Amino acid sequence: MQENTPLLLTDEQMREFITNGCLILKTDFSSEFHSNLLAQLNTVYAEEGNPGNNLLPRIRELQKVFDHPVVTGALTSVLGQNYMMHAHRHGHFNASATAGGWHKDSYWGYDRMRNHHPNWAMIMYFPQDTPVELGPTGVMPGTQNYQTRTFESSEHEGEVLASGEAGTFALIHYDIWHRSTPNVLGEPRYMLKFEFMRTELPQAPSWNNQEAAWRKPANLLLPIAEHDLMWEETWNWLSGKIGSLAGTAASDPDQIKELSAKLDGFEPLAINAAYDLARRGQQGVDALLEGLNSENKQVSRISAYGLSVSGSEAVKGLLVALHHENIEIVTHAIFALGELRGLAAEAVPTFIKLLEHPADRVRCAVVDALGFMNTPLNEIVSSLGRCLQDENAQVRFMASLSLSRLGSQAEAAVPQLEIALDDENRYVRAHAAESLNYIGSERAKNTLIKFLLNSRWCPTTTKTNSFYP
Repeated sequence: MQENTPLLLTDEQMREFITNGCLILKTDFSSEFHSNLLAQLNTVYAEEGNPGNNLLPRIRELQKVFDHPVVTGALTSVLGQNYMMHAHRHGHFNASATAGGWHKDSYWGYDRMRNHHPNWAMIMYFPQDTPVELGPTGVMPGTQNYQTRTFESSEHEGEVLASGEAGTFALIHYDIWHRSTPNVLGEPRYMLKFEFMRTELPQAPSWNNQEAAWRKPANLLLPIAEHDLMWEETWNWLSGKIGSLAGTAASDPDQIKELSAKLDGFEPLAINAAYDLARRGQQGVDALLEGLNSENKQVSRISAYGLSVSGSEAVKGLLVALHHENIEIVTHAIFALGELRGLAAEAVPTFIKLLEHPADRVRCAVVDALGFMNTPLNEIVSSLGRCLQDENAQVRFMASLSLSRLGSQAEAAVPQLEIALDDENRYVRAHAAESLNYIGSERAKNTLIKFLLNSRWCPTTTKTNSFYP
């Protein structure tokens, strides 16, 4: 294997990631590498404080971590080739004996539907030996698909700790529940958190795939519930199949009624019911559409997950829901149609009209969904370009991400992206630059180079070392 050849995950590792939502992996850097990295971190934090989004330019050795074949292989396996590093990154410093609270990371103020499919992921990297006593990050496996915290106590026997030698890292589904654990030693503990996003939707497996069929992993770490249908559907989705559950079970009226009743209940069981309804033909879809139109937010949201994997039979009812007066229902319908991708291409004209909707949340959902569509391309690119000037920063940011997904097909948006490079919001600026990189035309590259030269960052310039040497 060449030094920079990604070390792709195996089938078994992908099965573990799909079910557990996390993998604990390790790079093979030398102890000297991590000693130097730690020394740089200690100096910067002591003299300047947390460098925040400037972690990479300020800690020069750190980029080698994200070029390591174990790291690139894990990210490629889960997010596909050409994944993007989010402009936000954070070096967590923990010397506290008090545990942090369980939480999911936000989408920077963007109240979006969280994906069951792995479109976003995080890496939490530990540059020092991190025994349990030093307070590694704790992850609750299998909870990436739950909006609510389905476990009661702060201490839970199912918790996975990212504990190990220097170079250990946790690869996690972005939406998983996690926390910091107590650092009873009181010594400095760093955890370097970086976020990544998929820019290409799956056409085929991007890991070292040897088996076509789904089966559960041997190392199943679930403290809450099993989700056989959802896991199988996710495996198939990662293999390039859309709506793989559709029509795979009988449309039994009694079973459909029983499953529908479970949509308003314990979230893990409600999710299972939604995926089960997704495979029961038009009658199952109709039950999910009824749930989608419920005033109960959980029922509506979980029904949308079922509809998002129900195939073409769900499209007609979802299009009707786009005109609902309830913003929650409209947003859930947009999400489901976006997940159906090309099967829901007829939604694009209505999506474009919804970009005039007064609710920020609706416009955010639309620009996100448009990034999964490519027909009619000219109208999509033009609309996303206009959204780069939306009054809401999250709309502008997500418009840029969607243009990145379209890559070279989005060249017509380059003039609007050039304007976005001067946006007041740091993430809009950063991801406008990313979009130009993914578009890759001569004008896009020239604009990007000028922007990067003008914003050049010197990693050795500090308040104590302004100019020399």
